[in-house]
Amino acid sequence: MNDHFLRSFIINALAEDTGSGDHSSLASIPATATGRARLLVKENGIIAGLNVAREVFLITDPSLETEILLADGAPVKSGDIALTVYGRVHSLLRAERLVLNIMQRMSGIATATASYVAEISGTKARITDTRKTTPGMRALEKEAVRLGGGVNHRMGLYDMIMLKDNHIDYAGGITAAVKSTQEYLGRHNLNLKIEVESRNISEVREILAVGGVDRIMLDNFDIPATREAVAVIGEKAETESSGGITLANVRDYAMCGVDFISVGALTHHIKSLDMSLKAF
Repeated sequence: MNDHFLRSFIINALAEDTGSGDHSSLASIPATATGRARLLVKENGIIAGLNVAREVFLITDPSLETEILLADGAPVKSGDIALTVYGRVHSLLRAERLVLNIMQRMSGIATATASYVAEISGTKARITDTRKTTPGMRALEKEAVRLGGGVNHRMGLYDMIMLKDNHIDYAGGITAAVKSTQEYLGRHNLNLKIEVESRNISEVREILAVGGVDRIMLDNFDIPATREAVAVIGEKAETESSGGITLANVRDYAMCGVDFISVGALTHHIKSLDMSLKAF
């Protein structure tokens, strides 16, 4: 994760929360008070965001002393203590909500990802994320996917060509879109992989006929159609199932022989893992 991005994110998030001052703490607790707090896990899952939490405490107040007791990506159970922190109480309370917001969400994503990864064990398929992320938190959410055992798709619009239905329709069809893309990459001396979305087996065949495509997305294909597409594509390109993937059917798609299964719900429809930061 980019250190500059993380620092900027934390500074902005603290400023958003603090505003003119934490008047609750300023009004009720002496400025010189010190204390300890521990991060209590209240639900079974996969922990994620501990290293980010350390940075939040450090940026909030460099004098805070944080001890990380678990490892990012480790399984946890209710009652586990993930970290302890000691220092100025005003600083602890200022950092508290940001630490929890980040860690609860990242841990929820890691936990959900791990469930999908476990469901397809023994197959060659890999679970991957999408760009359906929280604005400003993409790097954190994609890190959580990795900690849960998944792999990242592209980070943004800049690091991979992804020709979806709208690109294809606006460009005048699959062939036109792919050829124009190949010319663009050559003209600008860019080495980016090309993925093209297909909506049916006819489009799969057209993509293969054009050639020069690294991955073909099978968008909202049912199981029989996915098996057919995988057989037609063979080793000519990587395959990715997408659309309508759930924990209940993900193994069925994996058993079709696809290389990747993208699940937008990993980052846009997750349940945060319950935890709290408590004085002790």
